[in-house]
Amino acid sequence: MSKKWRVAGINFDHFHMGDLLRQVFEHPDADLIGISDEQPERMAGARRNFGLGDAQVFTDYRACLELTKPDIVILCPAASRHGEWVEKVAPFGVHIIMEKPFAGSLAEADAMIAAMKPHGKLLTVNWPLVWDAGQQTAHRLIQEGVIGEVREFHHHGGNRGPLYHGADKTEHEPDAAEKAASWFYSKAQGGGSLLDYMGYGATLGTWHLGGKIPLEVTCAWSATPGLEVDEHSITAIRYDCGMSKTETRWGTFSDPWTHQPQPKCGFVLKGADGTISCYDYEPFIRVQTRARPEGFDVAVDKITAPNRNPIEHVIHHLETGAPLIGPLRLDISRTGQRIVDTAYESAQSGRKLILH
Repeated sequence: MSKKWRVAGINFDHFHMGDLLRQVFEHPDADLIGISDEQPERMAGARRNFGLGDAQVFTDYRACLELTKPDIVILCPAASRHGEWVEKVAPFGVHIIMEKPFAGSLAEADAMIAAMKPHGKLLTVNWPLVWDAGQQTAHRLIQEGVIGEVREFHHHGGNRGPLYHGADKTEHEPDAAEKAASWFYSKAQGGGSLLDYMGYGATLGTWHLGGKIPLEVTCAWSATPGLEVDEHSITAIRYDCGMSKTETRWGTFSDPWTHQPQPKCGFVLKGADGTISCYDYEPFIRVQTRARPEGFDVAVDKITAPNRNPIEHVIHHLETGAPLIGPLRLDISRTGQRIVDTAYESAQSGRKLILH
């Protein structure tokens, strides 16, 4: 008999909580045993969607943890509060899946790692783009040596804006008051397109580059009148093997999961012997090699368990000891955080900086 993993969702700041709870609900070896948020109205959809009763819904996270006794806790707080919430939850001896980004700063990320260490439990960061078949197919081809050593990544990431869609990608048109009230648009709470999306480029780029560490980072962002956070940033990242870049954008013409905007969201990877372009959610990736410089399309792999979503992947890891997929490893995510931190400071100072 497989163990039934008891899973709770705590803090609904990020709308991805609804997607993650659905993955728990649909997993045959997981039970969604509790949810908690200080604002009850933010839990209404989850309560309804997953048939949760009064005894499973809490406004006090301590009561949730003490009474439901989860094995795994999903955390979705605002970016600037990741460290705070790990420090609150870690003493309860649970595994933690933190929704991206890793943290609001490198210091906070390191504090999260330190908070978990005495308890011997897993801390991992979910990057939703990892589960896109194009990303996994591109990485498989890299591992097979199809384009040789990867020396550059070029990333463009974004969407129309974080308030234009909720759990399960339900569409919504935000007004100015909603933006003013949202942590996504608060500088103090880690808002802005750079902190929302650059972690994807920096973390998945690090994965595709085999863990390479950059030397220097230079970033610029745009200021939008009436907002205190950026909605567009461009970062150049210098390695000893070449230059890479990542661009983040709120305000794309369309969302990439419905219609790819121009420029397309996704990655172009340059290796010593070829290139791969893998654009978000597309059914093919494009490959060039020395033998076929004209290029050819490769259908994305059919992704099967345990690599379809973070819930099944983490449970498989905990049950079998199988390695975590690259971006869920803390060393890969920590390198991504170093790049993001340096880029943020570069944009503020207007200077090129050595990697922090």
